[in-house]
Amino acid sequence: MTVARNCSRPHPLPLELRWDARSPLPARWVLPDGAPPPVPVRSNKVPLDFTAGMRTLCEDVVLRCESLRHVHMPRVLVTFTPSRNRSRYGLQARVTPLRFRDGALTRRHGPTDYQVQRFFVDGHEMLYVLTFCLPRFIDQPFREKLITVFHELYHVAPEFDGDLRRHPGRYAVHSHSKDQYDERMAELVDAYLARHPDPTKFEFLRASYRELWDAHGGITGIVVPRPKLLPVGVVSRQAAARNHGSETE
Repeated sequence: MTVARNCSRPHPLPLELRWDARSPLPARWVLPDGAPPPVPVRSNKVPLDFTAGMRTLCEDVVLRCESLRHVHMPRVLVTFTPSRNRSRYGLQARVTPLRFRDGALTRRHGPTDYQVQRFFVDGHEMLYVLTFCLPRFIDQPFREKLITVFHELYHVAPEFDGDLRRHPGRYAVHSHSKDQYDERMAELVDAYLARHPDPTKFEFLRASYRELWDAHGGITGIVVPRPKLLPVGVVSRQAAARNHGSETE
């Protein structure tokens, strides 16, 4: 993995993470919490690349759903994070924006400017990281899995500028009601399923974790660090005060 470093502190985290053919995206097995790595066996089965399957599914979803046409999947990095336990309850998925409000690269807090780490894959900069919590997500009911997919994709700003979709009022992320938000996602899912000509696009989501593992001889996926918020510069107190004053006018 190639990195560009922030040299403002002795042991800085990288401001950029890059992956390409020479330094490919890291992949690992999808395993239950505490399970040992699988022992290689001779088999004609090919492990299922779950994140690749989810990318293909998401590409199909944004193509067929008018409300999600703004999502440009080549700039969305699809990954997974291991479940902390085998409970079906808890985090299922998340979308992480790699920009601030209105697509800004930096944000000032007090006298310091901050930036989210920038991710590049084969020279192309990512604007979002879509992460599924595995194997927990896989063990949800089929329709709930699709609702989760639509739920996360809908968070992407209509401008596709690296920021999240913002709703008016106090509850900017899920509007005033998360239940109504999910009801809307369920409507979009039902419309997607009702007129889909090729169910094989999402057929793998009908299986449980164990069923997928047995059918494919294993499950793998892409894992990357969660993007960090890093300081990139300090301005004078006077400049910070002037900037804060102009923002509140």
